[in-house]
Amino acid sequence: MLPTTLVSAVRERRAILFVGAGVSMNLGLPSFPQLVSHIGEESGFDADIFHTFGDYQSLAEYYVLDKRIGPLRSWMDRSWHPASIDIKNSEIHRLIVELNFPIIYTTNYDRWLERAHEAHGRTVHKVTSVGDLVKAKAGAATEIIKFHGDFDDDTSIVLTESSYFQRMSFETPLDIRLRSDSLARPLVFIGYSVTDPNIRYLLYKLQQLWLLSPSPEAKPKSYVLMTRPNPVQEAVLRLRGVEAVIWTDTDPGTALAGFLQQLLNEVAVV
Repeated sequence: MLPTTLVSAVRERRAILFVGAGVSMNLGLPSFPQLVSHIGEESGFDADIFHTFGDYQSLAEYYVLDKRIGPLRSWMDRSWHPASIDIKNSEIHRLIVELNFPIIYTTNYDRWLERAHEAHGRTVHKVTSVGDLVKAKAGAATEIIKFHGDFDDDTSIVLTESSYFQRMSFETPLDIRLRSDSLARPLVFIGYSVTDPNIRYLLYKLQQLWLLSPSPEAKPKSYVLMTRPNPVQEAVLRLRGVEAVIWTDTDPGTALAGFLQQLLNEVAVV
């Protein structure tokens, strides 16, 4: 059985889904280390040696300084959207659609969430900029908010060190939208590593917002899927107001599908 507060929030369409790279990788898409290897080769380095020169964001910044992001974005767009993928065959994406979240945030650049909803007959409104925010119609469609950018807009992509620092300032229009959403709704994180400093920083910033509010005790609990127990991370997550949901399996994709199916089963029980 899953936490009743989680099930109720999803059933009542109050919960917001936050989708990370683990969801897209179940489609066989390249990982971030593979992206960095490509960047290194394009920059004239041995891929293994290039990885030792810095973290992913600084290596991406080096590439963009030398070649600009356009060619890299084009390669990523092609590599992340091979014709061999039929999104209707993705169980994980089908379950996400059927759970019918009103708002989905994603740090993935690819279009598979949008295409999955469209393939299953659902309407979506994609948000990558403040202009998209003002075009949204309340309740008209599932909003998919591309928190780290989208391949349709080079300037929106959060990849380099500078763009990550700007995202971590937490002052862009999309950040302000997230701050507003998170004050009223629980967040459900899937496809993330809880050791990822970006997601940990995001949770910290959201916690600080609530501590500064007049009623910090009213903060809705959020949830993150973990595929194995980790008492250290679970304790830190509780401090941030986030409950870890443990769904163990040797294969992270199988664990994610099992969790989503169980959530859908329990949401359907009234």
